[in-house]
Amino acid sequence: MENIVVKNVSKHFKGDGVEYKALSDVSIEFTKGEFVSIMGPSGSGKSTLLSIMGTLDQQTSGQIYFEDKLINGLGLDELADIRFNNIGFVFQQFHLLATLTALENVLIPLFNRTVNFNKKERAIELLNLVGLADKLNSFPSQLSGGQQQRVAIARALIARPDWILADEPTGNLDTNTGNTIFELLQQLNRDEKCGVIFVTHDLLLAEKAERIIEMKDGSIIKERAGRTV
Repeated sequence: MENIVVKNVSKHFKGDGVEYKALSDVSIEFTKGEFVSIMGPSGSGKSTLLSIMGTLDQQTSGQIYFEDKLINGLGLDELADIRFNNIGFVFQQFHLLATLTALENVLIPLFNRTVNFNKKERAIELLNLVGLADKLNSFPSQLSGGQQQRVAIARALIARPDWILADEPTGNLDTNTGNTIFELLQQLNRDEKCGVIFVTHDLLLAEKAERIIEMKDGSIIKERAGRTV
């Protein structure tokens, strides 16, 4: 397991001669195995922070550490290895390939990767875990939105990551299905021992996390314990 440490991270965008500050000098640490929600209105910087922590984007200034390893300045191959070994991503858009079955979609991160476990057995195990044992050979068009998100979660877990980074994973789902997906992430946090950082604008879901981080205008304005503590 790895702690994630964010130190004085800022992110600026430029367009049409105007500079926009998406993050302003953000510092925070995420502890091994915890379940954290990051909440705030659109444009608060929460998704930008998640992308930078997940090495999908680069900060303008500041440092990101996995445990004691500074990841600033690493090459593309090294960053890809960090993502593969440490991070599973879940997004609002499910990002499943329409021409692949559920089983094949779960296996995507393992293409061209050597691992010390049976790839297909692991994928089947995970689809069983997320309640899709009978959908292994179904295509995304044959699955509901909630089922597609379950496939995406299984895919995120395929390499046994230390962390799941979930960016508005319930945003395209109805309330009941969204609650089910959130409860599934809580279960995986307990049973798979992976930390979860859950970005949402849904106050009711955010309050169920162990720890809540509130953002506004690119800054963290409050940290507090959630209802599960």
